[in-house]
Amino acid sequence: MSDLPFSPAADRNKDAILDPLRTLLPPQGTLLEVASGTGQHVVWFAAALPRWTWQPTEAASDALPALAARVAQAGLSNVRAPVQLDVLMPEWGLGRFDAIYCANMLHIAPWSTCAALMQGAARHLAPAGQLITYGPYLEDDVPTAPGNLAFDQSLRERDAAWGLRRREDVQAEAARAGLHLRHRLAMPANNLLLVFTLG
Repeated sequence: MSDLPFSPAADRNKDAILDPLRTLLPPQGTLLEVASGTGQHVVWFAAALPRWTWQPTEAASDALPALAARVAQAGLSNVRAPVQLDVLMPEWGLGRFDAIYCANMLHIAPWSTCAALMQGAARHLAPAGQLITYGPYLEDDVPTAPGNLAFDQSLRERDAAWGLRRREDVQAEAARAGLHLRHRLAMPANNLLLVFTLG
């Protein structure tokens, strides 16, 4: 289906993200993707890591049909049907996962979604599980790339509740939920891959 939504950014960064996932993730497990968007990441990663079972989700119900169509088009037996998930809901209604992956959500959602993501991950991660987030962040004592500064300004002009998040603030919210930053990986185009674990 050529009319499916397509994200050029997701297409550009899929291999750069897959490389560390191969190292970070155990040989097999179950993974919950929060805010799957177009579904380009989940089908790419699932094809490359076939011993993992992938659960895509989206907050908006009207995004599910296109996401489901991309999953169906991929024809992968290790990708479950997408389900609706709003991280702000007090109960997600899902089981436990060996990993939770969330890319490019925190800066295009209200700040409250950060605490909700961390609390939900703490509830739904298996004991040795990992929460992996990807996206642009601001950091203390690290110069912000001009492109990220411009991106942050454009986001805030679109919605005052949006904007790039300080990595330190995100880390603090994680700690409040019982999650601790284990890895900070610099990624192309001034993005970071952050890996949190319980305990």
